[in-house]
Amino acid sequence: MRLRDTIGLTRVAWRNLWRNRRRTLIVLSSVVVGVFVLVLFDTLNLGMVAQMLDNHLRLHVGHVQIHREGYHANPAVEQFFQDAATVQQQVATHPEVQAVAPRVLAHGLLSSAYNNGGVQLVGIVPEAESLVTFIAKQLVAGRYLHGEGREILIGERLARKLEVRLGDRVVAMAARPDGQIGSEVFRVAGLFRTVSADFDRTMAFIPIDQARALLGLPSDAAHELVLLLNDARQAETLKAHLQSALPDTLEVLTYRDIVPLLVMQRDLYAQMMYLIYLIIGVALIFGIINAMLMAVLERLPEFGVLRAIGMSEGRLFLLVSLESLLIGLLGTALGWGLSLPVYAYLAHHGLNLAAFSEALTAFGIGAVIYPRLTFRVVWNAWLIIPLVAWLGALYPAWRALHVEPVEAMRAV
Repeated sequence: MRLRDTIGLTRVAWRNLWRNRRRTLIVLSSVVVGVFVLVLFDTLNLGMVAQMLDNHLRLHVGHVQIHREGYHANPAVEQFFQDAATVQQQVATHPEVQAVAPRVLAHGLLSSAYNNGGVQLVGIVPEAESLVTFIAKQLVAGRYLHGEGREILIGERLARKLEVRLGDRVVAMAARPDGQIGSEVFRVAGLFRTVSADFDRTMAFIPIDQARALLGLPSDAAHELVLLLNDARQAETLKAHLQSALPDTLEVLTYRDIVPLLVMQRDLYAQMMYLIYLIIGVALIFGIINAMLMAVLERLPEFGVLRAIGMSEGRLFLLVSLESLLIGLLGTALGWGLSLPVYAYLAHHGLNLAAFSEALTAFGIGAVIYPRLTFRVVWNAWLIIPLVAWLGALYPAWRALHVEPVEAMRAV
């Protein structure tokens, strides 16, 4: 069929839609509402899942980590590596790397005069850590670590448990590689509050030199190097380069290796949305079938005349299906037109779910959700909804094809 004929049939289909305005508007409104809800639901949930992963990466995990071989499987305090500064300088030369921070890690006990609790002691270089994670920006009281003296940075929730305030002293204890127990007194320099309740209850930051002294480690020792990349998608490529360049005694892991459940949850959500689109599509398709079938039954005499004057079955099928496809395309366009201003507002201001902040912090999300629009959202809406509308016209179009011209014209 020539393009000119198709354009002509499209014009006829467009005019046919508005012969019964009320029915067309009812079906069109259902498509518009469906697209509007789908776009906002998809972008908000995509933003929520992405925020959860991004928060974990910027809180502590980073994009790439370097350890001694076997440390990730067995994070024992004796699993450290030396010459950390040399390895850090070598890693920092890669153009994909934005920042590198060394850490000394140990599971320990933090005690005050009133209470105690198990913590993850993290020895950091404050300046380097502030470039890799945003813990320095999460302070709610006091100041960030200076890197000198026996100072400690703890979460607000942990401070409440220990019943300490700024300037109070706490005792940190942790097992050394030789089996002895190291202990040291620290003064609370600052309190932080993040989007993760577990992080605030279990993490404590001290200067890396103090952590080495507490654990009896060499002055150039580290348990891990954390890398922040310019683009998280470069992680796997950089891992391969570093693994071949670094000694065999070191292992290189990406965030996919360290937090696979969060990555899987993000990928699983993308697949789950196809099911959501299918459910909405099924709801829409029955409405479209009903409307188009009524339109076909009302116009049986007209179709009989068209068949009698020589219109082919293919052109008649195309005419009916084009009417439904036009409803799908118009409804999708209007739905997008309504959803984009709402999306733009939420992308700037966020959706404040402070009433559910406790539940959200349990997942490391935060009280304000920012939607995220991706090409997949655009593709799904503009492909699936018009396709569903076209599928809804198949049965009515089939009924139109089986019209006997003589019997149909008798009903005129």
